[in-house]
Amino acid sequence: MTHAFIKHPIALATMATLGVISAVAAPTLAGAAKVAGTYAAGDFHNHSTCSDGAVSLQKKVKKSMDRTATTPWGLDWFVQAGHGGTGNRNCTLAEDATFATPAYPLVTDSAGTVLGPQTRWQQSAPPVQPKGSVSGTPPNQNMWRWQQIQEFQYPLMEYLAAYRNEPLFIGVESVVAGHEHTSMGVITGQIPAAVYTQTLPTTPGYTPLGNANALSMWQYCFDRGNSDISRGNTTTTSGIGNNWDCSVPGSLNARSPDWNAAAAKLNGANGDNGHTKTVEAIKWMKAFHPTGSYYVPAHLERAGPFNPAGNNGFNVEHLRNFNNAGPDVAFGFESQPGHGASDRRGEYNLRRNAIGTTRFDSIGGTTFGGTGVYAAQIGGVWDALLGEGRNWWFFASSDWHSRGAFSVDDRRSDNDFWPGEYQRNYSLVRHGGSRMNPQQIVDGLRSGNTFVDSGQLIDRLAFVACASYPGPATRTNAGVEAIAVEAAQANRDTDVAGCATMGEKLKVRRGADIVVAIVVRDPAGKSYSPYSFPNPSLLQVGINQPLDMPVLDHVDVVQGMGSGFKQPGASDYAGAWPDDWVNRGNPQQLRTLTSVPDAAKNLTAAVVKTFNSATWTTVAGQPEWKKMSFRIPAVVASQYVRLRGTNMPAAVPFETDVAGNPLSDLWTNTGAIQAKNSSAVEFAENSFLRIPCTTVATNAPDNGALFTTNGINGCPNHLPVINGTRMVGLDVAAWADLWFYSNPIFVEVAGSAAVAGVK
Repeated sequence: MTHAFIKHPIALATMATLGVISAVAAPTLAGAAKVAGTYAAGDFHNHSTCSDGAVSLQKKVKKSMDRTATTPWGLDWFVQAGHGGTGNRNCTLAEDATFATPAYPLVTDSAGTVLGPQTRWQQSAPPVQPKGSVSGTPPNQNMWRWQQIQEFQYPLMEYLAAYRNEPLFIGVESVVAGHEHTSMGVITGQIPAAVYTQTLPTTPGYTPLGNANALSMWQYCFDRGNSDISRGNTTTTSGIGNNWDCSVPGSLNARSPDWNAAAAKLNGANGDNGHTKTVEAIKWMKAFHPTGSYYVPAHLERAGPFNPAGNNGFNVEHLRNFNNAGPDVAFGFESQPGHGASDRRGEYNLRRNAIGTTRFDSIGGTTFGGTGVYAAQIGGVWDALLGEGRNWWFFASSDWHSRGAFSVDDRRSDNDFWPGEYQRNYSLVRHGGSRMNPQQIVDGLRSGNTFVDSGQLIDRLAFVACASYPGPATRTNAGVEAIAVEAAQANRDTDVAGCATMGEKLKVRRGADIVVAIVVRDPAGKSYSPYSFPNPSLLQVGINQPLDMPVLDHVDVVQGMGSGFKQPGASDYAGAWPDDWVNRGNPQQLRTLTSVPDAAKNLTAAVVKTFNSATWTTVAGQPEWKKMSFRIPAVVASQYVRLRGTNMPAAVPFETDVAGNPLSDLWTNTGAIQAKNSSAVEFAENSFLRIPCTTVATNAPDNGALFTTNGINGCPNHLPVINGTRMVGLDVAAWADLWFYSNPIFVEVAGSAAVAGVK
């Protein structure tokens, strides 16, 4: 049995369904009905051989979007996004005939050998010459990402969008000046509507109808990995090509001491100067592509604290600066990173980052239930930003590169999951019943109407807050639950006067009651996990639950109070998260926020309600659907509420504390840890593993054998062994410990703090 939630493409939404939505819709507070839309699952951060990934663009799209027995996780929309900078491999070449198409057939050399996606650009047939100020030695010279996108990646993605009849487009994981990495995109020019109605070629070659020139220009102008000075031309002196000028309206540009006149752009400075350049990049996006751009820092805790002399992480003030510069461009973060099957979950680690002669932890040290400390820590950075009333949203990504030691086609992994296989961003895309386009998808991300799920814990969510006043305007809990049930089962948001959902602001008079309703679907059947044996983490507390049949244990409601925006230069605007956060002395206890600077915390944030099987109810005859509600009585101050949920009860050893908070993932990370002030290894591999995996498999394949199905019924052979016992780590740790997060609903109370960042 497979999950009931494997859906047909959103592009095939029926008009009958839309008719139902229109019939039940009521006017919004502003009086204008919302455009109909549905929650659609997607991924915007992943890699191919154009950067440091293992597969072609064609294979990555197919493995991410197909809904087949071997890839049942097919997404609804997909963004190809490799690293900024350079690459020397031709990712448009297919691996074999199964990925070939009429316009992009399998390519061979004169000897008949297949030229696949590992082939260098200059060794392609015919050879491709990189442009600009070229680095490297022929035939392995590097091609700038701007050229790859403009001339090769975008045309192929446009063709695949038409050929597969799916919503695909191009973004980038930028190498950030002053920091580490950011998922970003400029969609102007990409995938015009005529792409889907054209007659596709039946012979090799494809001429795109649209373009990614704007994204290519951004890459040239602002990516730290791009030191090209050619202005996007064939050579640095030819004047033939794009002749880009990276000036930003209202900025110093040529009057800046960092301006490179020949390149017509700011030099790629580090630290504070690099951060300034990155803020300029966001200003450029706001000025020229205000609705067609997004800028979402990726795995932002991984590289440690901000380094004024280098390129490391992001402190809270940098996020504020980004949001101030372009609130419709920089509107969130990936605080739930990819690389979930890695030996260091999310690739977060203690002592990971060398700054000078000292090694610093990833911020928070590790992930917590797969999520970075900025969002996983209640009252931390995310709550600090939400408490200001900022439009700062939570996202996740696959960060797909490879399966590590396994074939990319194996269902096991000690590195990454395919886009959609494990983490999914469910964003409300207002497509009006037609095929989704890039603008609608980016609008959906910008709206904040997104929830994130790992491991197929849930696949539907309605989260609604409605105002209730005495008299005719009163609302009952049951009435608001009914609104949420209808929305969840239709896979859409609500459009009811006096109510709001994720990413929205409910404006109320002082003294109003707020009725909050939550409906989730915990889908029956099997997840996409290849493992059918009992979850080892839950066996510790006597729960026998197969890894491929997770059960939602509880839903937490987090509430925080509003304060209004903090101002640059104020004492509570900037501050770094303290190093050495993980409590190795007591693995069952989280640290308090005492040492966290005021700028990076919101002490009003707390779990105010927890729902579980004893306190939620199910929809009649449909036990997959859980519904729950509560009231916030007589509000006098602006605030927000957000959700998280998990398959882990409270007090699961090495997974959750007694309050149900996720503990550090140190206890399932297998990687070695270096010393604080040297290159020596202080803690060897597997030093901190604590959860035994004791179920003996009768069908566990050898590590070197290709395994492409599911149902491994015992601990797989690639788990580490300590004193004769296999221990939980790698992909088993990820499938064991599942969480979902919602974005917030804001309540703005008349006469209280303004929720200025949210419409």
